[in-house]
Amino acid sequence: MASCRHCHILFFTHPRNAGRIDLGCPFGCRDAHRRQNAIRRSIEYYQSPEGREKKRHLNATRSRQNRLSEPGLVEKGNDDDRCTIDGGAVGHIQLVTSLLEGRWVGLAEIYAMLEGILRQHSIDCSVKLPYGALCHQQNPP
Repeated sequence: MASCRHCHILFFTHPRNAGRIDLGCPFGCRDAHRRQNAIRRSIEYYQSPEGREKKRHLNATRSRQNRLSEPGLVEKGNDDDRCTIDGGAVGHIQLVTSLLEGRWVGLAEIYAMLEGILRQHSIDCSVKLPYGALCHQQNPP
């Protein structure tokens, strides 16, 4: 038998743990201690330089979740004030836009369009549903 170091409840344990005083009981103290250590490790990591950089990236990704581009692919250029996006994505957008409009759309137009879209701030983060779907959800058959 061993005693929990937090609540001092006696509980059965394996004979190889005889004499240990750092055990937690299986009634919740063990899990609480594990959670406390996980929180402590997380705080230490996010206060380090690499953790701060990762948290900055995660926050930026969260703010870009409603945008067209993939996280980490959009950056502001230094020499010209246009956003730089993955070339494959720009080519795909250019092709689809050209097919939809029935004319060839140049790269300058695509970059101007993307810059306007990527600079917009979303009013809300909810998923936009068509009007008919909203009526159907409120008044099920």
